Amino acid sequence: MAKTDILTPPGTGRHDSLTPEQKEFLKQMWAEYFQITDSGETNRSDGLLTPSSSTINSIGADDSSINSKVSTGKRSWFGSSKSSKSSNNNISNHKRLSDDLSSTHLSLAQIGLLSDQIRLAFWNNILGDHPDSLLLRFLRARKWNIANGTNMLLKAIKWRIEENIEEFEEKNEDGLDIKYRGLKKLMEMGGIYARGTDKQGRLVINIPVRLLKTSNQDPKSLEKFTLYITEMRRVLIQYPIETVCIVYDMTGFGIANMDYNFVKYTIRSFEAYYPESLGVMLFHKAPLVFWGVWKIIEPWLDPVVASKVRFTRSDKELTEYIDASHLPVKFGGLDKYTFEYIPPVPGENDRMSDIETKERLHDEWKAIMWKFEALTREWIACKTTEGARPEDVIEAERKQLAKELRVAYFKLDPYIRARTMYHRSEHPVIQADGTIFWRYIGGDSSGP
Repeated sequence: MAKTDILTPPGTGRHDSLTPEQKEFLKQMWAEYFQITDSGETNRSDGLLTPSSSTINSIGADDSSINSKVSTGKRSWFGSSKSSKSSNNNISNHKRLSDDLSSTHLSLAQIGLLSDQIRLAFWNNILGDHPDSLLLRFLRARKWNIANGTNMLLKAIKWRIEENIEEFEEKNEDGLDIKYRGLKKLMEMGGIYARGTDKQGRLVINIPVRLLKTSNQDPKSLEKFTLYITEMRRVLIQYPIETVCIVYDMTGFGIANMDYNFVKYTIRSFEAYYPESLGVMLFHKAPLVFWGVWKIIEPWLDPVVASKVRFTRSDKELTEYIDASHLPVKFGGLDKYTFEYIPPVPGENDRMSDIETKERLHDEWKAIMWKFEALTREWIACKTTEGARPEDVIEAERKQLAKELRVAYFKLDPYIRARTMYHRSEHPVIQADGTIFWRYIGGDSSGP
């Protein structure tokens, strides 16, 4: 079991349960965000914002430690690298990043970002969440070190821009399949799909590993399909839940199903770009042949991720994590659900072509966003500004604005997000207001 961070006692570290010390860290990270988006640079005069030498050496470890095991030639922070040179380029890129961060002055020009890009990518990443939640995930992942959390957030924003994450919102499976041939096939066969929640309310992501074979699937399409599901699951999670339960169904697993590059890519994404989003990772009924593979994979895992891995050898053990009423019959549960892909419906995305309404709703959402930023600036400065309004009054207003942001976002959502199979079913999982409703077939419960 991983040692608990003393700054994140159980039940805290979320926007509605912060300790006074955590609140101050959050304010400082917001201040960093504003300084960067206002001026395009930041001066790290506060000791809390200056990375230690050990921190500098560890920046980028999410990539480099794994790259030392398997080279895939994927895009790094500072640009793409060819597979034949990936190892040397990664070393060079991480050294350059370390050199940049070792200075007390950080310029966005050094890392190839613009202020407007950061603000746009940041707010597009909020979705229906409370804005504090995004910053807090990166803060918790970096043990409340402001500099490290900010650097990690910038890195994730850079990655989201390079990977064009927004296209997973704008295009449906048909559109994505034109660009990434085979993506829709992966969706149709249920290569990765979401179904229900576990005993802690976490979204359950199912991965029937036997369906994934390197011999007949394009690696890039598999990566993009994974990102598509990852972005989709963010809409399927509702606060206070922020993490997922991943079930790797190892039934029928063979060496032909093992794709080390894909595993590396998935691990890196969770550790570097979607921090604090993994609750538990279950390997169900792993056959003997898998244990040799596991000896290779295990050293790649960050200790925090490794602490969340569990092995369930029987269906009964699986019910320790997922209630039988939420568990499909194939796993010995009561839910008679079997995966069935629901294809796009003609006209389902017509609202995305209604530019006038889209712009009106976007302006309404953006106006609330600007109010939230202004109120957050006031919140940061209230303790040091003479005649400032009481902090609790400002916090109550921020809380109300966060609610208004969520409402405005889900009004806008059908005009900017293509519908998914979770919108299309006879009993839609994703409701118009963003709430989630799971209907279990034959179980003793239904609902979220």
